Amino acid sequence: MGNGLKNVLTVLWIGGLWIVGLLVLPLLFLTLDASHGFAPVLAAKILHAMGWVGIVAGVYLLIYRIWFDGLRAFQTGAFWLLIGMLVCTLLNQFAIFPILAGVKSKLSESAVGVFGGGFANWHTISTAIYAVQALFGLVYVWKMDNK
Repeated sequence: MGNGLKNVLTVLWIGGLWIVGLLVLPLLFLTLDASHGFAPVLAAKILHAMGWVGIVAGVYLLIYRIWFDGLRAFQTGAFWLLIGMLVCTLLNQFAIFPILAGVKSKLSESAVGVFGGGFANWHTISTAIYAVQALFGLVYVWKMDNK
């Protein structure tokens, strides 16, 4: 069961990142009128849900690696790619997404001096984090996930 669950969670997390980023969100914004706010709201909900998939999958996959590799897990590229992906997920989920959603408007306003502020800049930061995470996932699947 452990190996099967590992494989399913890997597919859900990494496959989900690529499907959402390359297909779902672009089609969503092409199909729905973004000016009325429905596409951005739906995109935020999809990304938030994918964040939770990433948190659950990432924690399980790290535990799986430690369970089967012991302390040697810390010496593997796969382990550190998973750490990187999980850090990206946590950054977006708990730091950037709330700012984008306006939940922490005061923090967003105070950050104007540091990053230039505004939705566009935070969106760019979030997109860059998402892209790094997706690339880490691609490398993980392509080269590292052999157990």
